[in-house]
Amino acid sequence: MSHPSVGARGDLLVSKRVADRYLKREVLGEGTYGVVYKAIDTKTGQTVAIKKIRLGKYKEGVNFTALREIKLLKELKDPNIIELIDAFPHKGNLHLVFEFMESDLEAVIRDRNIVLSPADIKSYLQMTLKGLAYCHKKWVLHRDMKPNNLLIGADGQLKLADFGLARIFGSPDRKFTHQVFARWYRAPELLFGTKQYGSGVDVWAAACIFAELLLRRPFLQGSSDIDQLGKIFAAFGTPKPSQWPDMVYLPDYVEYQFVPAPSIRSLFPMASDDTLDLLSKMFTYDPKVRISVQQALEHRYFSSVPPPTKPALLPRPPKKGESLSTKPMDFNPQGPVVLSPPNKLRRVMVNRDGLDAQVDEQVGGGLRQKGEDTSQSKNMPMSIDVAAAFGSKPPPRPTLNSADRSHLKRKLEWEFEPE
Repeated sequence: MSHPSVGARGDLLVSKRVADRYLKREVLGEGTYGVVYKAIDTKTGQTVAIKKIRLGKYKEGVNFTALREIKLLKELKDPNIIELIDAFPHKGNLHLVFEFMESDLEAVIRDRNIVLSPADIKSYLQMTLKGLAYCHKKWVLHRDMKPNNLLIGADGQLKLADFGLARIFGSPDRKFTHQVFARWYRAPELLFGTKQYGSGVDVWAAACIFAELLLRRPFLQGSSDIDQLGKIFAAFGTPKPSQWPDMVYLPDYVEYQFVPAPSIRSLFPMASDDTLDLLSKMFTYDPKVRISVQQALEHRYFSSVPPPTKPALLPRPPKKGESLSTKPMDFNPQGPVVLSPPNKLRRVMVNRDGLDAQVDEQVGGGLRQKGEDTSQSKNMPMSIDVAAAFGSKPPPRPTLNSADRSHLKRKLEWEFEPE
């Protein structure tokens, strides 16, 4: 019987041999858990992207997200989902080898030199929904849908990527963390703290991406969870119990002052009737009534004129390294006021020069400020404004890393179950 150290040495040699196969080029991006490199597979000559994950201490939860991504991507094989080519450990890091993608949807949306026709938008949305439909067919929630996680290849194909927060769903009593998705793409049931949810959360995020393609700017730009709900209610009206019966039973439910829904045509004045109909079905408040991804793909929007642009003919963003001239594309209409729940007075005070929300709590007869400045957002209409759409630096996109990271690590450990 061989000594354990012999086996370990053999594993190291195999690991080094695999690592030596890939010739690293420039850094493509850097995130919380590691770095993404462009590389050449010396065995095949193929250009690949290598995600190097710093494993760190086991308690940090990095292992859970990495293992989940590997496990799910080995099972999810679809033209609109990123391909995981290989995975190997090397020098204390975990390396995931993916097919190389030239750009992402965020770069397309932000590039002022690209004109997106209705047929182009239809094509990008269709590919997004096809990838999502395959995930849901396999009982997988993505839980991090946003434009920069939708990668675009040299052939124009769009593919869903970054499955670190993805999760198997379907068990009726299974509970999940609600702190998933970047805030601007978070469904209202998540903002109200639900821990039991399904594919509707991905549909809401896809609707936000659809709106972003139409407006060429993020649609609902909240600076906190309360502000995000205010943005949603300002856009679609405060939901009535008849629209969403389960809302009042959600863990973090807070009553908002009633605001009537504006016409969806006023939010997207250039959109077709079919576009508006699909958008409104995807933005339905009650997740039980919200359209499914498969139903969305079968909507008349996709069969009506114009047909979706073929991927190879879609406009391309600039090559890596070229600068984008973009502009903040915030909107921030007057938001509704939070009314008091029975045990604690909580309200949003709105500055009329913009939606600078300040949350006050009344505890034991006194007021305590808990607000944060949201002054980066100024009043801007939700309809498209080409003249005001481009120019200076865009607003920072929210990520899970800013407010939710430490809490999310604990939640991901709680959710993870090796199967």
